[in-house]
Amino acid sequence: MEAFTQHTGTAVPLMNDNIDTDQIIPKSFLKRIEKTGFGEFLFDEWRYLPDRTPNPEFTLNEPQYKGATILISGDNFGSGSSREHAAWALDDYGFRAVIAGSFSDIFYMNATKNGLLPIVLKREELDALAGLQADEMITIDLPAQQVVTSIGTYSFEIDSTWKHKLVNGLDEIAISLTHDSEIAAYEAKIPAYWQ
Repeated sequence: MEAFTQHTGTAVPLMNDNIDTDQIIPKSFLKRIEKTGFGEFLFDEWRYLPDRTPNPEFTLNEPQYKGATILISGDNFGSGSSREHAAWALDDYGFRAVIAGSFSDIFYMNATKNGLLPIVLKREELDALAGLQADEMITIDLPAQQVVTSIGTYSFEIDSTWKHKLVNGLDEIAISLTHDSEIAAYEAKIPAYWQ
C-alpha cells in the first residue's frame, strides 16, 4: 500500500448525499479479482450515456476537473453493500482522498485498508472546498491532520491506528511481515511430520 503523508492536488465536487457503493462501482463490473482496472467504471451510470460516450453533464467529465485527485462529497458516502471494489475504483481512477460529511463504517474501513484517505469535515467546510476554482491546489497533511487551502485550513480527526497504517503504508500483509522473525521462529518449532 502506498504511504500517505502529504498530498497536494486539485479537487472535484460531487456534492450528493447518500452516494452508495453501487453508484460508485455498479455490481455488473465486479467480476475482476485484481484491485486494478475498476477506475474506468467509477460512477459508470452517471459518467456515461447509454451509448457509452461520456455524459457531458456529469462533473467528473468536465474538462476542468481532469486529473483531480481529491473528491469532495456530501453525507453518508459509501453506504450500501460492503464491496471493497468501491475503494479500489476510486483509487484506480486516481483519487487519493475523499472528503465528505460522513462515511459508512464499512466503506471507511475499506478505504483506509487500501490507502485511500477518508476525511470528515463539517458541511460549511465542504461547501467552501466545493466552491474553490477547479485549478486550486489543496494540500492534505495527514501527520498534522489538516486540509490546507488558500481560503483556510481545516482540521480533521482520524483514529491513531489508521493514521499510523496510512502514514507508514502498512496494510494487513505488511503488518504481518513486521513479525517475520517471530513467524520464522514459530515455524522452526513445528515438527517435521506436521509439515
